[in-house]
Amino acid sequence: METVKIPGVGAVPTGHDLLNHNVYNKGTAFTPEERRVLHIDGLLPPVVTTIETQVERVISNYRKKPDNIEKYIFMMALMERNLTLFNRVLIEHLEEMMSIVYTPTVGEACLEYSHIFRKPQGVFLSAEHRGRFAELLAQWPAESVEVIVVTDGERILGLGDLGAQGMGIPVGKLCLYTACAGINPLRCLPVTIDVGTNNVDFLNDPLYIGLKQERIRGEAYDALIDEFIAAVHARWPEALIQFEDFANINAFRLLEKYRRRVCTFNDDIQGTACVTLAGLHAAARMTGGRLSDQKILFLGAGMAGTGIGELIVKAMVREGLNEAEARLRCWFVDSKGLVVKGREGLAAHKLPFAHEHPPVLTLADAVDTLRPTVLIGVSGQAGKFDKKILRAMAAYNKTPVIMALSNPTSKSECTASEAYTWTEGRAIFASGSPFDPVTYEGRTFVPSQCNNAYVFPGMGLGVTTTRTRHVADEMFLAAAETLGRAASRADFELGRLFPPIKEIRRVSLEIAVAVAQVAYKNGLAAEPHPGDLEAFIRPCMYEPCYPSYV
Repeated sequence: METVKIPGVGAVPTGHDLLNHNVYNKGTAFTPEERRVLHIDGLLPPVVTTIETQVERVISNYRKKPDNIEKYIFMMALMERNLTLFNRVLIEHLEEMMSIVYTPTVGEACLEYSHIFRKPQGVFLSAEHRGRFAELLAQWPAESVEVIVVTDGERILGLGDLGAQGMGIPVGKLCLYTACAGINPLRCLPVTIDVGTNNVDFLNDPLYIGLKQERIRGEAYDALIDEFIAAVHARWPEALIQFEDFANINAFRLLEKYRRRVCTFNDDIQGTACVTLAGLHAAARMTGGRLSDQKILFLGAGMAGTGIGELIVKAMVREGLNEAEARLRCWFVDSKGLVVKGREGLAAHKLPFAHEHPPVLTLADAVDTLRPTVLIGVSGQAGKFDKKILRAMAAYNKTPVIMALSNPTSKSECTASEAYTWTEGRAIFASGSPFDPVTYEGRTFVPSQCNNAYVFPGMGLGVTTTRTRHVADEMFLAAAETLGRAASRADFELGRLFPPIKEIRRVSLEIAVAVAQVAYKNGLAAEPHPGDLEAFIRPCMYEPCYPSYV
């Protein structure tokens, strides 16, 4: 590949290689002089357009696509063709496009990933590569990687084991790191560790892109994860590693195993907990109450639910409760009923929330018995918050807090319309995936989305700019408090717990500052303290603009 050295830019490809390189390609925005220098004069139509005009063209074509999956394919093709333009479009139209590049459409894309596959994104490390992970990561062209999102594809959203097709999740998450917090996309790396799949449909699909074998378990699996962590740490020792969509049997233990060895967190456990806690802080502001006054009932006691519970306990302790008192504010219902002491076969992560209480077999009976002020769904089961349950919540509370957090939308425990209608418009509602505004008796509600994108990009920005060595629980508490203060009274009037998505870069900067403060307070930051943290972090946020090549 022929290159031309450009001062301030470096070696830039020329000719067709340039137009096929998504980092350097500017399309019709190349000036006449750039076209001559880079040997692409004549390879483009003669008109020179601005990036603003290109954005208009992209959004016009995007809106002509017949459905969401076609919009997703269109945007991924743009990212593969022109990375700068992709990020410019995404940032300027984030409210419209977040649900396409991430939940819920990314779930549909992962289901169809082998069939819509165009071009590899990121790094696929498979069980067949054991012993070569360092060699394969060395093939990634970036000298510096700041954020890695890794999955093994076993628990993709609420869709289950999607194997290698789960790569859509790391790709989508990293799009949001850039769009929401300005993490440079050239310093982001999506990774899928392919250890097989137990999805029979995929194993029988001739187009499936992953290993056609059952999932590896036990010591062999752990050895692959160990090798991955060691290879990353050897090449990019300061990189933040985000675990994403690992199954319960691995998620908790991997987090505990590595969180003090490398800079890492699990977004399904800690990110979900953080944004949910932020929603509860905001709900307390909305009603004038305190978090520690709430009684919270969860449907679902997996990693998301108990992760939320653990962070809530820490936040209540900060408000003055002791740990035992705080845990008694959190109750769980799983597939066998209320989690109580003495029940046989309880998993270790459920035991801290197993309280003294007679057995209760159904969610409806648990609501009637405990009379919670907050109902949180993390079950992955659509419709579990039915009319009877929501009416009971409204009967016991003036303003019941209903959080139907399961993704994608088809898995939500109730819809926004059901929550508002069956509580006579008194519910404070939040969901995992987006719902359209709802009008009830003349009042229009804008449902809140407990979207982890409010948290993890700002967390990543605060961690990477300060070169933080470990991600501490206190950082998530600080992020939740910051996000819980971010909504305005105007947002509250609409029933919204969080600011609109168009303000998310402001929110991410505020969270990054709060995270950085914790890092410096606890001696976790390797970067010397800059004094004014906001003034230091703000210029680090990537803005998608074309460079000059002359």
